[in-house]
Amino acid sequence: MLADGSNLQGGPQGGAPADLIKDTTTATFRQDVIAASMTTPVLVDFWAPWCGPCKQLTPVIEKVVREAKGKVKLVKMNIDEHPSIAGQLGIQSIPAVIAFVQGQPVDGFMGAQPEAQIKAFIDKLGGAAGPSPVEQALEEAATRAGKGDAQGAAELYAAVLQREPDNMVALGGMAKLHVDIGDLEGAKRMLDMAPPEKADDPALAPARKAIELAEQAAALGDVAELERKVAENADDHQARFDLALALNARNERVAAAEQLVEIVRRDRSWNEDGARKQLVEFFEAWGPKDEATMVGRRRLSSVLFR
Repeated sequence: MLADGSNLQGGPQGGAPADLIKDTTTATFRQDVIAASMTTPVLVDFWAPWCGPCKQLTPVIEKVVREAKGKVKLVKMNIDEHPSIAGQLGIQSIPAVIAFVQGQPVDGFMGAQPEAQIKAFIDKLGGAAGPSPVEQALEEAATRAGKGDAQGAAELYAAVLQREPDNMVALGGMAKLHVDIGDLEGAKRMLDMAPPEKADDPALAPARKAIELAEQAAALGDVAELERKVAENADDHQARFDLALALNARNERVAAAEQLVEIVRRDRSWNEDGARKQLVEFFEAWGPKDEATMVGRRRLSSVLFR
């Protein structure tokens, strides 16, 4: 694809091997991505013709993939023509790139990224040179936050913001920490610190969704009572659904994802596919790199693509 959006549906440019960069469909996704990733990591670029940031990302990611010389493959999926896979994987904003290894989604990013960050992303998949110091700090902060070390994560996010005041990943991370400790007003104040031109930055979306989910969970009943209902009747999907919301509010994300995946496994059609849709909202709130998101996507994939 060219920067002006031409050749959006054409094949790879610049003489790349035919199987290095390709378009896929719902029908060919299993072969192009699931099967292909058994031997080589596959990046799936979810895009649409109307998406401006997609037009910025595509030429950059194609260039980096070609320069990687076979370390990874790139598969592009037009979600306007083929929406089901993106929906099943919880893709709600584009561009979104999900990396598949050994048939499973293992990592990803959203939004147009600079060339250096895409190179670091691919290098990480291949076990080569790691991310920059700022990226390392952000990853370590996310890891600490996931383990409940809010203070340690906050110190790292603060250090990044001191170096890069306009780093929306760090700002969004700080906002999510406030949600995790139950300080929703503090989270909202953090988000209000974003400059107007970056108020809709994708990096802030997880924190906004986390606030929404926390406010939703506040109306639920006692967790122990919900667990009792599920134990007494494994097919009480509403109780299991409410339990997932309550567990997420307690920051027990993997357990929350497991409850929703179990509903999908038992009855995909329940509440008009409500369990999968809620899981999609969790993924958005947690962010693509969160361990619970990756675990949830793997387990959801094992149910949807079995």
